[in-house]
Amino acid sequence: MKAAVTDKWILCPVCKAKTRTQILDDTELKHFPLFCPKCKENFIINVKDHIVDYQSIARR
Repeated sequence: MKAAVTDKWILCPVCKAKTRTQILDDTELKHFPLFCPKCKENFIINVKDHIVDYQSIARR
């Protein structure tokens, strides 16, 4: 699942809430663990050129 980031905050793919992770114009992430404080889910993401690719739900 891919999503474009427009406001520089990464959004949760489940509840669409803002996470506590902010990215800059040149940010690249690979296999980054993302946590959503609202729905309490963990995800593994990749970010390149403001495109966020949610690989899978991480195990707790």
